Amino acid sequence: MKCPQCGQWNRASLPNCIRCGAPLNPESAETPAWQEQFRKEDKEPKKYIHVDEDGAVDESSDQRDELATNMTELKERKVRGARRLERMKEEAAMRSAPSGATTIHMHSSRESLMNAHAGRVRMVGHEDERNASAQSAAMADNVVPQPKIWQDTRGYDPLVTMLQENTIPSAPPRMNEMKSYRTRGKGFRVTLRVLIILLVTGLVGVGGFFALSHLGLLNTSSGSNASITSSIVDDLAAHTVLIPGEDGQQIYVGAPMQATYPVVDGFATVEIPDYLWYRDLPSVGVENETMHVTLKAFLKTANGRQKALDPIEYDISIPLSPIALVSPESMRQEVTTAMYSVQLQVRPGSTVTVNEVNISDTVSEDGLLIYNATVQPIGDNVFKFRVRAPYCRENALDLTLYREVQEIPLDLAVTTYASTSKSTLEISATTKPGATVDVLTNHSDLDITNLDKTGEFKFVAIFDKIGDNTITITSSYPGSKTSRVDYTIYYVPNQDVYTRKAWPLNNSAEYSELMSNITYRSEHSQVYLVVGTIAEIISTKPQTAIVYTGEDGQSRPVVIENKSKTDWAVGDYLRIYCDAYGTYSAMPWLIARYTYQ
Repeated sequence: MKCPQCGQWNRASLPNCIRCGAPLNPESAETPAWQEQFRKEDKEPKKYIHVDEDGAVDESSDQRDELATNMTELKERKVRGARRLERMKEEAAMRSAPSGATTIHMHSSRESLMNAHAGRVRMVGHEDERNASAQSAAMADNVVPQPKIWQDTRGYDPLVTMLQENTIPSAPPRMNEMKSYRTRGKGFRVTLRVLIILLVTGLVGVGGFFALSHLGLLNTSSGSNASITSSIVDDLAAHTVLIPGEDGQQIYVGAPMQATYPVVDGFATVEIPDYLWYRDLPSVGVENETMHVTLKAFLKTANGRQKALDPIEYDISIPLSPIALVSPESMRQEVTTAMYSVQLQVRPGSTVTVNEVNISDTVSEDGLLIYNATVQPIGDNVFKFRVRAPYCRENALDLTLYREVQEIPLDLAVTTYASTSKSTLEISATTKPGATVDVLTNHSDLDITNLDKTGEFKFVAIFDKIGDNTITITSSYPGSKTSRVDYTIYYVPNQDVYTRKAWPLNNSAEYSELMSNITYRSEHSQVYLVVGTIAEIISTKPQTAIVYTGEDGQSRPVVIENKSKTDWAVGDYLRIYCDAYGTYSAMPWLIARYTYQ
């Protein structure tokens, strides 16, 4: 301990300075400067910044810091109490010391130690005499003698022994230990201070990060990291885009969606039908099979602003508008009449043009388009169909109808039916006035009254069989090549008449009779009723199936071509009215006209 008067360092257990003898009072000692800078009484307590999810900032102290401060103050109080108790003991010892005690003054280390040793030897030598005198005086005054604390504590001094043995250290006793202790304590405090600073800095940094993220000042989700997968929306091609972000954030997606999506489980999920990218483009603007699209997304901040994210880019496929040719069966067809019925299958709601003329109003609800083409006797007649279905790019179909060049014009009336349920039909036609006409097929009532004047004539066609019946007419004129017209009319009686003519086909005898007379039955279009299950579909155009008529479901097979208005599927149990047509792979071949389930 440092003497407050002369500055001499002394042992902490000594009550007086070994140089000047002044009492050593710890209370009066000045606090070192290095301790003053660590005193926390006058410093403002540390504050921690807390930022919640809504961006609110709150400052509060840490209970752990308060607990550490309390523990430090308790430890200091304990040390001060121990020192105060020690001082009280020393003061009590000084009060109980004899009045004749000599105060030792030292001026140098070795001289002081030698003088102190000689003085204490003298004190010990006269100890008994002084004790006896003190006890006698005390007994005379009825005073109880006090314990000889001063004498006991001063009876042995290790410094004197070290001086005698010449082992006294260059520094005051225990100074090296004190230095080591202080060094270790200082390092621990510095390390603790650094750790606390790092902890506070980390907490402030994390809080600031979340605050900036919530305020939208940080780009926590990047469009370039978005996940893009193909999907289906309302049975149409689409893409699902997952935009990463923080839960609770709002992401606005621009065209074509123009909507806001919340971030849930780390992603904002956006389903975009592909057709939205090109539905408003003109037909000429959608020609490629693919399109490169760019989706723009914006992060909506807490203050209502929008922060642009990285653009999201991907490719989409643009499907062709569906179109199928039903009649004729090929893209080039030779015809002999001025009118030919063309049938196309398109998607309902499609826009259809032929030779740049819009005929979309002729598309039925199920997508069937029937177009009566006017065919000139000039050779090739090209019909260019253009179809654009909803959400598809334009598709094209070019059909060529060939009609031989005629030196003598010969045409049927445009009102001529292509199908009928009657066995006879009146046919009207025109040719070159004065020409000679012949009807080569079964007919009656040929009327050529106006043939020489206007070239008009008419007759009644008679249909010999159920199904397709072809009418053939020729016109000749001297010096010119004869013209010919073949026209097919589909004849099927109505169901009341047709079904009454049906023969059963339920047993082996009936099946054998059909197989034995298949040619005759076909020529006369004999009608049969087949009841059974569709076992196999062997063709789709036209739809053709195999049905077993045996009771076991595995015998007496027949092949039936479907020309009814009902589509079949394997496993359907049906009642089919059909007429004989021929054979197919050694099985009866029938043509279905009506189907009942």
